[in-house]
Amino acid sequence: MEAADIKILFFDIGGVLLTNGWGHQSRQEAAKLFGLDYKEMSELHTFIFNVYETGSITLDEYLDTVVFNRPRDFTREDFKDFMFRQSIELPDTLKWLKEWKKDCGFRIIAINNEGKELNDYRVKKFKLHEVFDAFVASCEVGLRKPDPAIFKLAMGIAMAQPAQCVYFDDRIMFAKAAGKLGIRAYQHTDFETTKQILEKIKLENPN
Repeated sequence: MEAADIKILFFDIGGVLLTNGWGHQSRQEAAKLFGLDYKEMSELHTFIFNVYETGSITLDEYLDTVVFNRPRDFTREDFKDFMFRQSIELPDTLKWLKEWKKDCGFRIIAINNEGKELNDYRVKKFKLHEVFDAFVASCEVGLRKPDPAIFKLAMGIAMAQPAQCVYFDDRIMFAKAAGKLGIRAYQHTDFETTKQILEKIKLENPN
């Protein structure tokens, strides 16, 4: 692969720029705060969360199965507010990337697994349009990583070949899934490492 071919940068969001929208730690905290049976909650979550992330059901329908399957002494809105508060900007990366994007010369596209209400909240709250030129979110396209089809769709949207693309994801499984298609893929482990990789790509690919 020629280094000078790179035109598109694909990024995951949760675990790279922000905390995960609704990860296991958040669910554990929710169980403690709201007095839920975490084991039961986890089993129900596993059963239906993929359906929510691919846009087949709403957040309320997800909660009907996982939380509000019986009377509760707290409101649905209180629980959803807690869910939204779990989204926090990770140190350094997002702020730096917003500035770097202004003259980097690359198109930057998100590829993420997320339910619609959480995804919409995160895009608006953290002004992700300042970083991304497009969003390939599982809830909008009906596909989830590590399905190769979501990466192929993203490349189709970008009108790019695999050798023209680079992908960053905190989960090695997803990075490997992109790599199998010929995309240069990296596991994001920390800001400084990813920053160095991006600066090197920019140096090798003057636009």
